[in-house]
Amino acid sequence: MTTYDIPTEQWAQVVEAPGGPAVYKKIPVPEPGPDEVLINVKYSGVCHTDLHAMKGDWPIPTKIPLVGGHEGAGLVVKKGSLVGDDIPLGTPAGIKWLNGSCLSCSFCQQSDEPLCNSALLSGYTVDGSFQQYAIAKAAHIARIPEGVDLEEVAPVLCAGITVYKGLKESGVRPGQWVAVVGAGGGLGSMAVQYAKAMGVHVIGIDGGQEKGESVLKLGGGKYVDFMRSEDLVREVKEATPDGLGPHAVLLLAVSEKPFQQATEYVRSRGAVVCIGLPAGAYLKAPVFDTVLRMITIKGSYVGNRQDTAEALDFFQRGLIKVPYKTVGLSQLGEVYQMMEEGKIVGRYVVDTSK
Repeated sequence: MTTYDIPTEQWAQVVEAPGGPAVYKKIPVPEPGPDEVLINVKYSGVCHTDLHAMKGDWPIPTKIPLVGGHEGAGLVVKKGSLVGDDIPLGTPAGIKWLNGSCLSCSFCQQSDEPLCNSALLSGYTVDGSFQQYAIAKAAHIARIPEGVDLEEVAPVLCAGITVYKGLKESGVRPGQWVAVVGAGGGLGSMAVQYAKAMGVHVIGIDGGQEKGESVLKLGGGKYVDFMRSEDLVREVKEATPDGLGPHAVLLLAVSEKPFQQATEYVRSRGAVVCIGLPAGAYLKAPVFDTVLRMITIKGSYVGNRQDTAEALDFFQRGLIKVPYKTVGLSQLGEVYQMMEEGKIVGRYVVDTSK
């Protein structure tokens, strides 16, 4: 039987008060409960949600003190007494945003476990993956296929699953067009690739030449730069062959304005899917136009366990290449600063050993 030498202390980034900052310090290694596993986190992606968790600017209260992070990839090194033999020690596993749920409510029974009223949220209501050893409910860990690069797969555990779920929720079909707003960021860079892998044409919307080059390199068909556009609505519509606009819009933006524009350029009977969560933002659309053009406006939250398996399958088959940069866990504060300044292209990953 495989055994691991587990230390009593570990390095972590800890938010000690609402608003931050995160402090790099040593804390005790947690002990898994009966239905939990302890994962030796090797790498963790950094998501914009982690910044919101530190700042405490969302309407859901966070745990304090808090270890953030919800894109952790590592190995199971200890498990509780109720965890079955299907998760042996050494299993590659991921810590997702959904750390656990009740598994018995009407939402959980219908595979909508992210909507469970008792959901545990990694790096938000329970400690997450910005530490070397983290706890997760065994039923909800991401089963990372053997041989997959843990460093590269980490961002898929939130960004990849979330945009893949959003594309499914949009109803967009092969051969149709989807506009990805925020296409140059961490979620957007994967949305472009998942859409392409699903046979969908992509219009990337973002700001700046560097992000445009990234979008086109990853498989986007067209790119609209909102920083240079004189009429964004017209340009997005003209990017489709018939000029009627995309069949769906994925809103991954972190500011409010794009949420107000989307219904203006989505084609009739199209779907606007809200995924990004700008603090304090509202969504507004004209009722008359929405009804006569039969536009669907909906939200898409993180994926369930089946969505997770499917998103990881796309990655394992080489259809998704995560554009990322790796820094040490001790440098998390610098990543947050770049997020605040809008300077990140792709995704940042932290190495917990540094």
